Amino acid sequence: MTQTKQVPVVTPGWRQQITRVQWLVLFGTTMGWALDGFAGSLYALVLGPAMTDLLPHSGIAVSSAQIGVYGGLTVALFLAGWATGGILFGVLADYFGRVRVLSIGILTYAVFTAAAAFADTWWQLGILRFIAGLGSGVEAPVGAALVAEVWRNKYRARACGVMMSGYAGGFFMAALAYGLLSENGWRFMLVLAVVPAFLVWFLRRYVPEPEEIKDVIARRKERKGKTSRLPEDQFVLRRLLSPPHLRATLICTALATGALLAFWSVSTWYPQIIRDMSAAESLPTQEANHRVAISSMLFNAGGILGYASWGFIADAIGRKKAFLISFLISGVSVAYLFPFEHSYATYLIVIPIVGFGLFGALSGNFVYGPEMFSPSMRASGIALANSIGRYITAAGPLVAGVIATSWFGGNLGVATAVLAATGIIALIGLYFAPETRGAELPTDAPAGTPENHTSMKGTAA
Repeated sequence: MTQTKQVPVVTPGWRQQITRVQWLVLFGTTMGWALDGFAGSLYALVLGPAMTDLLPHSGIAVSSAQIGVYGGLTVALFLAGWATGGILFGVLADYFGRVRVLSIGILTYAVFTAAAAFADTWWQLGILRFIAGLGSGVEAPVGAALVAEVWRNKYRARACGVMMSGYAGGFFMAALAYGLLSENGWRFMLVLAVVPAFLVWFLRRYVPEPEEIKDVIARRKERKGKTSRLPEDQFVLRRLLSPPHLRATLICTALATGALLAFWSVSTWYPQIIRDMSAAESLPTQEANHRVAISSMLFNAGGILGYASWGFIADAIGRKKAFLISFLISGVSVAYLFPFEHSYATYLIVIPIVGFGLFGALSGNFVYGPEMFSPSMRASGIALANSIGRYITAAGPLVAGVIATSWFGGNLGVATAVLAATGIIALIGLYFAPETRGAELPTDAPAGTPENHTSMKGTAA
C-alpha cells in the first residue's frame, strides 16, 4: 500500500495578495489627502500673519483677540464649505463615480486656496476659503469609499488608515515648508497650495473606477423610467435619513462630530498659542515662526502614526476599542497641555501625543464609515455624517476666539481645551455603534430581493 504524500498548502504573502491596481488606488488617494492636508495646514500656520496684514485693510485694529475672532471666522467659513462640498460631491460620487468627482474636488480646493493669496481684506479671504472648502470636502469620503471598494480583502481597514495618514503627512510637509520658506510671507505660502492640482492627471490616467459602483450606476440607468423601482433608486440622502439606515447615519455622525470638534479646536489655535507664548518671552518673530514649525511637525508626526496605526489596531482589538484608545489618549493629553501654563519644551513632548489621539479618532471614522453603508450610498453616507459634524464644528474655532476674549482674559489655551471637551459627543455614538471587525462590506441587494441591511450587522472576527 502506497502512502499519498501530503503537499503543504502555501498561503500567499501580503505582497502576493495585493494587486497593482490596489497599490495605485492607495497611492493616488493618499497623495490627494496629503496635499489636501498640506493646503489646509498652510492656512493654519499663516493665519496669524495673514490676519495681522489684512485686518488694518478692513478697518480693524490688530490684537490677539481680534486675530482670534476674525481668524476663527475664516476657519469657520472654510469648514462650512468643506461640509457643504462633502455632501454635494459625496452624492455626485454615488451617482457618477468616484474618480471623476474626486478630480473635480481636488482642482477646486487647489485653485481657490492659491487664489486666497491675492485677498486684500479678511472677508475676501473668508469667501475664497469657503469655496476652497467645497473642494476639500470631497477627498476623505470619496477617497475612503474608493479604497474600501478596491481593497476588498483582510487589509481593507489598514489600507484606509494608511490613506488617512496622508492628511497628517500633508500637515508635516506644510510645517517643513513653513519652516524653510515662511520668510517669503503668507501670500507666497498660500500660492504653494496649487500643487495638488497636478495630482488630477495621475488620478484620471491610472486610478480606475471600482466595479462595484460601476454596476450600481449601470443598474440605475437600466431602471430609469421603469415603474418597477428598487429602494436604491430612492434619492440617496432620503435613504440615509430614513429607517433602517438612519441609525447608521446617526452613529457615524456622532463619532465624526466629537472627533472633529476636538481636532479643529486644537489644530486651529495651537500655532497662535505658541506665538503668544513666544511674544511673552520677547522672542523675535522669526524665532516664533520656527517654534510654530517645529511644534507643527511634531504634532503631525504623532498624527501620522495615529492615522496609519488605527486600522492595524482596529483589526487586532476591534473598532470600538480602537476608538476608545484614541478618545482616551487625546482627552488626557489635551486636558494636561492646554489649560495650564507650560514651557515650550513641554509642548514639544506632549504635542505628538495629542496628535496621535486626535488624528487616530479621525482615521477611525473613515475606516469604520465604509463598513456601515452599501455601495449605492457609501460615499454619501460617509460624507453626510462627517459634513454634519463639520457644520457643527465650524463654529468651534470662532467660539474659541470669542470665549478666550470674553471669559478667559484672552487665554486661547483654556478656550481651546473647553471646546475640545465637547468631543465627548463621540462617546455617545460609540455606545450605540455595532462592532464590524471581520464583517464583509455591506452590499446592495440584487433586483427582486429586499434591500440588504447588513450595514448594521457587526460580527466578531
